Amino acid sequence: MSVPAVVIAAPASGSGKTTLATGLIGALRRAGHRVAPFKVGPDYIDPGYHGLAAGRPGRNLDPVLCGPERIEPLYLHGSADCDIAVVEGVMGLFDGRIDENNTDPIAEGSTAQIAAMLGAPVILVVDARGHSQSLAALLHGFATYDSGIRLGGVILNRVGSERHEQVLRSACARVGLPVLGALPRLAELEVPSRHLGLIPAVEHGSAARAAVDAMTDLVAAHIDLPEVVALASSQVTGPSWNPAEELRLAAESGSGAGALIAESGQPVTRTSPIIAVAGGAAFTFGYAEHRELLEAAGARVVVFDPMRDELPSGTAGLVIPGGFPEEHAAALAANMPLLEQIATRAERGLPIHAECAGLLYLTRSLDGHTMAGVIDATAEFGPRLTLGYRDAVALTDSPLWRAGERIRGHEFHRTRLTASASNPAAWAWRAPSGETVREGATTHHVHASYLHTHPAGNPSAIARFVATARAFADDEALV
Repeated sequence: MSVPAVVIAAPASGSGKTTLATGLIGALRRAGHRVAPFKVGPDYIDPGYHGLAAGRPGRNLDPVLCGPERIEPLYLHGSADCDIAVVEGVMGLFDGRIDENNTDPIAEGSTAQIAAMLGAPVILVVDARGHSQSLAALLHGFATYDSGIRLGGVILNRVGSERHEQVLRSACARVGLPVLGALPRLAELEVPSRHLGLIPAVEHGSAARAAVDAMTDLVAAHIDLPEVVALASSQVTGPSWNPAEELRLAAESGSGAGALIAESGQPVTRTSPIIAVAGGAAFTFGYAEHRELLEAAGARVVVFDPMRDELPSGTAGLVIPGGFPEEHAAALAANMPLLEQIATRAERGLPIHAECAGLLYLTRSLDGHTMAGVIDATAEFGPRLTLGYRDAVALTDSPLWRAGERIRGHEFHRTRLTASASNPAAWAWRAPSGETVREGATTHHVHASYLHTHPAGNPSAIARFVATARAFADDEALV
């Protein structure tokens, strides 16, 4: 029997989902529950706050990047040993990947799609500012828009007064939806944000912990927790996601990675290839499943901080994930020994997987600050946000992909690179305008791109990377 869940959704972005979901996770944990936290879509920031509240990693459920067939197994994996799950949605309840040819009311990658897959009830968070009796019409629309979605209740957020709350509760009663709680307007709960959303919890430090505690206090005081627990349910069946099994299935799929997977799928020991993963305040975007797959493929994962550390001894592969290097460019540039290490090791063939922030770190400079210089380009903060899913094809062989392989990724950045003819592009995709976009860079054993991918959706790529790192380690031992 699967762990029961509630899905926290809203009519639109900015309604307070993250505050409610994080506070609910914390309040349920405080009440003695073991809570599994999830976020719909390719979000790296909200799960950090969820993790603080739950005391366990926040995970993502993204059918676009992972494939719909993996959602239930990933849910079972992330909710193991828990008694309730809280799933925070993305944007509005029915918002997802934009596809002009899709006639289904439930968009791919939407909160509604995840709720339907899990068989879990939706709690709709409504920003009460500006709402009165007409709230009934809005709720009626969301409750009846698609019969596969069960709207289990409403949370009224940012309520102005007792009278305002009474009017809104009456509106909810008209459409037969129970009100599970009403939260007052409290500006002091706002967590500082920047151009890509909230400041990550890792960067925000003790202030993030204090914000999570305040969210927990607020929800505990104003939400009917027993009613939420009674509402929770799910209908997930089947096996849990298992990284070793994913690698085995990838080997049998004819993807061309079978020999590499067999070579790298060994128990982690002191002689296993060391994969160094950049962390710290500048590189906070990642998925828990990434490390689990690397270790299942036989790697020893060591996290280091590029603002103050050097490469871990014996590094055979380097992963530089997304984050906010533009906010820490001076500190990153000041660690010149590490920058020189990476440039030298890359020249010798060190396998490097760099996504978004990692791409910026490998350029010659970022906003005028010296970077590693592995990629022949410069980077700067740009005027607009680039955001969206991409169907991409690999243009060249790399430590992760072979030329011609197709994947789904996601862009999310406000920086830009100068064009460079010396590095072959990593990916190509068709823009909505019909234009062909070539993006990223490959050189030696480096794959660097703005495109974020989800490792759970690409187990063969992880196996190839670990196998390439193992070969690099063997070659280095002979030198």
